[in-house]
Amino acid sequence: MAIAIGVGSSIGLLAGFYGGWVDNILMRITDMFLSLPRLFVLIILTTFLRAYDVPGLPAGSFQSIAIVIGVLSWMEVARLVRASTLELREREFIQAAHALGVPNKRIMVRHILPNVASPVIVAATLGLAGAIISESGLSYLGFGVQPPTPTWGNMLRNAQSQMLTAPWTAIFPGLMIFVVVIAVNYLGDGLRDALDPQHARGK
Repeated sequence: MAIAIGVGSSIGLLAGFYGGWVDNILMRITDMFLSLPRLFVLIILTTFLRAYDVPGLPAGSFQSIAIVIGVLSWMEVARLVRASTLELREREFIQAAHALGVPNKRIMVRHILPNVASPVIVAATLGLAGAIISESGLSYLGFGVQPPTPTWGNMLRNAQSQMLTAPWTAIFPGLMIFVVVIAVNYLGDGLRDALDPQHARGK
């Protein structure tokens, strides 16, 4: 999610701030990535990393899987940051910064980015649940983190041959995936309520 936030925030910030042809190009790239079948591309990229030795990224390692998932998870963050930036760039304090001659880079980093942090944090929390599901699915299919590194997906895959004799070997990894994902989703909902100024005023 750190990769997704970094890439998505940068692209959304540039697209929303500059608009015009910059916005068109970056959003068309975003739309192209959104149209890709996520699981299919994840399998292709992980297979590529296993077939070719990439320096610093051992085949089937946690780092390589995290990078692959992050590269395919930034689009929602980019759209969210772009929408917030389009609204913020018309505010009076941004116009005042332009009038004072503040460089665009400083305006984006010091004035706009902190104001879009709240929805990005919520999106990252909810996206973490999706990343857990993606990694578990890849590992279950044999394309994720490779043994002997243990993951819940690997545990579920290895438990297939023991479903009748030792069903708990599949029940507990599956249960932990469910519990963690539902907990992360509740955390995201809580952060959304806590960081929503209208909700705070209502309370």
